[in-house]
Amino acid sequence: QVQVVESGGGLVQAGGSLRLSCAVSGSMFSINTMGWHRQAPGKQRELVARMPTGGSPNYSDSVKGRFTISRENAKNTVYLQMNSLKAEDTAVYYCRVVVVTTTGTYQYWGQGTQVTVSS
Repeated sequence: QVQVVESGGGLVQAGGSLRLSCAVSGSMFSINTMGWHRQAPGKQRELVARMPTGGSPNYSDSVKGRFTISRENAKNTVYLQMNSLKAEDTAVYYCRVVVVTTTGTYQYWGQGTQVTVSS
């Protein structure tokens, strides 16, 4: 069983910063991809940023230049540093990981963490 636990959300004023963390634990051989998605009220869940193992990060156009994804592989943890936050960044942020286990390759989602940006 694999567990995905996010932390770091909260309320911040526009222009401020937050850092989200996502720790993965459990029975697995390796992690292929770690990333962040978000879902605002009334909208579909969308990709924010992702980083494949040994690869380059990808960002949505809406966050390029403001958000930075990073991984600490020894801790199976991914971070999302969010700077210059805007009201439109308000959403529930979900961590998504793709892991390799004894029975195959699977994706797992965290429970989500709320980010609210006040204007």
